[in-house]
Amino acid sequence: MSDYDFRPGGSLKLKGGVAEGGIVKKKKKSKAKDKEKEKAVESERLKELEQLVQEAKDEERKSASPSGSSRASPALVGGDKKTPAEKRFEEVQRKRLAEKVAKLANKSHKDRVHEFNSKLEALSEHHDIPKVGPG
Repeated sequence: MSDYDFRPGGSLKLKGGVAEGGIVKKKKKSKAKDKEKEKAVESERLKELEQLVQEAKDEERKSASPSGSSRASPALVGGDKKTPAEKRFEEVQRKRLAEKVAKLANKSHKDRVHEFNSKLEALSEHHDIPKVGPG
């Protein structure tokens, strides 16, 4: 027969049954050990970051040398390199967002509810919820 017993009746078979000691609770971890581990991990991360920063500085010094061929791209050296079209686009986006926020701030809750209800009234009967059942 299989691992499961399909006979009706009888008690439930619980994991780690009563004969084996009943419920076994997990032991609580020591908070001091966790803090020590966190400090160790954090110090390792700081060391890695310091190494990366140092390597980046070394690369800058090498690329800034007067060898004639610069490996650093102008976009990385200059900073914010956007085309005039991109700058105009972002400015228009900011203005539109500001207008939208101002328009929403001027409406009260009552106005919003009234507008929503009028929008629902304008919809066709196709969107109505069909009546189901008696009544």
